[in-house]
This record gives sequence, C-alpha cells and structure tokens, in this order.
Amino acid sequence: MAAKRFFDDSDTDPNQPNYKRIRTTPSFASVIKEVVMVKFLDNVSSALEPMLRRVVHEEVESGLRRYSCRTITRSPSLRIKALEPSNLRLTFNKKLSPTIFTGSKIVAGDGHNLQILLVDTSGEGLVPTALPYPIKVEIVILDGDFNSKQNDQTSWTHEEFNKSIVKERTGRRPLLAGELNFTMRDGVVSVGEIEFTDNSSWIRSGKFRLGAKLVQIGTSQTTVQITEAITESFRVKDHRGELYKKHYPPALGDEVWRLEKIGKDGTFHKKLSSNGINTVQDFLKLATVDTPKLRTILGRGMSDKIWDATYNHANSCEKGSKLYVASGANYTLFLSPICQVVRAIIDGQICPTRDLTGIQRANIQNLVKYAYANWSSLEEVDARVNGPALLTQGETVVDQYPNVLYQQLRSYQLNAILTDASEQLVDCNNDWIDSSSYIFTPADHNGGF
Repeated sequence: MAAKRFFDDSDTDPNQPNYKRIRTTPSFASVIKEVVMVKFLDNVSSALEPMLRRVVHEEVESGLRRYSCRTITRSPSLRIKALEPSNLRLTFNKKLSPTIFTGSKIVAGDGHNLQILLVDTSGEGLVPTALPYPIKVEIVILDGDFNSKQNDQTSWTHEEFNKSIVKERTGRRPLLAGELNFTMRDGVVSVGEIEFTDNSSWIRSGKFRLGAKLVQIGTSQTTVQITEAITESFRVKDHRGELYKKHYPPALGDEVWRLEKIGKDGTFHKKLSSNGINTVQDFLKLATVDTPKLRTILGRGMSDKIWDATYNHANSCEKGSKLYVASGANYTLFLSPICQVVRAIIDGQICPTRDLTGIQRANIQNLVKYAYANWSSLEEVDARVNGPALLTQGETVVDQYPNVLYQQLRSYQLNAILTDASEQLVDCNNDWIDSSSYIFTPADHNGGF
C-alpha cells in the first residue's frame, strides 16, 4: 500500500524546485468582464470602419484630382475638351440587321463592316471630329430595353449605361467572341471579327443592343467624358435558324417565305405555293394586278396589319433594270418587273394619266391582266443596256409598231423616261423607275385599280 503524500512548504513556494502551479477556476465576474470588453472592442471597430474608409476614399480622390489637374494644365487641348464633355460622343456609322445569328460575323445591315466614329454634337447634327491622341474603345452588349423609352438617344449617364451591360449566362461562354477592344485614331475605327455565342431569348426584352464605351485616352486613365454609342435593338437567334432568316431587303427571286409573316412550310407558304406564287416577284405581280385575289388566297388568317407588314417588306426589294414589253395589234405596254405600267401606247399615241377616261383605264387594266397571264411570252428589255426612253414627236410615237419600237430601243443608249405625253425628261441615272414616272399603276397594295 502506497504511502500517503503530505503537502509541504516546497509545494506552495515558487522559489522551491518542487514548486507546482495550482490551477485556479476563474470567477463568474471575471468572465463577464472579459465578454463585455470583447463586445466593446467589436462595437468600436464597427463604428470606426466606415469612417476610416470614407477618410481614405476622400484622400485618394483628392490625390487623383490634384494629379489630374496637373495633367490637364500641361495639355491645353485636353483641358479644353474636358470643359465640354457632353459635346463628344461615339456613334456607329450604320444600323444593324433586326436579326443576327450566333456564330456569324456582326456586320451592318447592308453587309459592310461596322465602324465607330467620334462626333461633335455642339453644332447642328453630328460632325465627325478627332482628338490628337489615340482612344481605346470597348464593345459591350446592352439590354434591348436600355434607353428604349427616351426620345434623346444620348439621355443616359455612365452609371446607367454600365448597369445595362449584359453578361453571359452562368456556365456559358462570354456573349461576344472576338476582338472587343479597339484603338481609335483620327476619329474612326473599324469593328473587326466579333460574333455572338448565345441567343437573346433568355433576357426579359428578348433583344440586345451593341454598345461602345470609352476605356482610356492616350496613355493615362480617362479624363475626358465621351458619351457612349448604342445601336438599335435586335434579336439574336441560334445559327440553325439562319437557314430560315428573312432578307432585308428581299430580292425578286427570293422564295416567298423569305417575306415577313410568311413562315417556311407554314400555312401562308403552302397556300401561295399551291397557286403558283413561289417568289417575291410572283407575290408582287399578283398584288399589283389583282390584290383581292391574293388576299383571298392567303385567307382570313392574314389580317390587314399582317398584310401591310408582308407587302411593305416585299415592296422594299430592288426592282432591277428590266422592262417587259407586252404588245398587240394597236397597243404596246412597258411593264416593270412587278407588272406596273411604265408606258402605255395605244394606236401610236402615249396615254397620259390625266387624259385617261374610265373606259380607257378599264381597257388598259384588261391588257395588263392579259400580259400577266402570258408573262413568259413577253419581250424583255434591259433598261441599263438599251435604255427605256421613247422617242416622240409631240404626242405621236415615231415607232407605232412593236417590232420597230423594239429595234429603236435596241439602237439607242437611253438614260431617261418621259413622265407624261410632253417632251419633259427625268434623270434616271440611279432610279430609272420611280412612282412618279408611272403614267398608270394598275393596283395599290390595298386592292383595286
């Protein structure tokens, strides 16, 4: 049995070698005191942090202002620009197509490359200008609703612009692929190879805008405010939909489903195809000659609003430079590619619009319908090569018969069309056919002659 151990003075005397520290239990009061102290320090830190942040922020801003002032003082041209920041803005030189497809290069609506310009708005209109140093510009994507309700195209702040920048969806690639940063010199820069990687259907507006904003001027950070550029809103669709996209403007030879509101293999497309209307030209010819018949073919599903959209899209096409000659024993009609009458010659006389009686108008209407029904047999004249002008002597045509008239058209390089039975000529170097040069238009798009 082990002997009991007795305490001696060496156990409690810290100077003795056998001294051992005896652990003491803290009192309740000391614990409370320590907790209160920790809480107090936390509260003090929380109260001081905002103040310290504000003081540091103010000091940094003050230092930057002093630096900026010294920089502007050394550059008189920069100082002048900085005094009127709202006069300068970026702008895109052309509009985009209303629909863009993923994976396709972003270009202007006419197929040409986009450019970003620097303009001055202090005077009337937008005046191209330039700065004596390079400008770094960045392309971004904006929500299609951005600035949509504002009449002033530049009525936004830099903060509003930045808040409207759209980023990619979680787990997706960046929305724009390609070179997004450009250096502008002499007030202009071309946008390079950029393309969308995702469609726009997932945001509330369903549309995007392209934006261009200033990143840096010269070799220092931005010190001159330049308003950002934005495009019109547009939809971005997946690349597989490009096979079914509409053309702006359409071509006469385009399939009819390329028109707005007519879907490929849809109800309207099938109705038109079953009636021999396969191209935009077929659509416009029947719209000119017999609009009620075309509306009947399309059926009640095509409302007036849809019809207007479809017809206006079709009629925006380039009509070309061809004339079609319909002739008979005592008449010759010159028709446009969509069956509009450019010139009517009856019994060797030009028939001006103002002199047409109801009977004459009805007769010409019947001749046009006959020409439409026999379109493939009409003689074709290229107005760019042979010219569409007619030689006249007062109001009598020199060539009273179709074959001789056709030879005259072949013999002369003609550059104008007579507007009526007078000898006045109109210049036709660019737009050789115009609504003002038709002496008689058989039908408008709402039906009737």
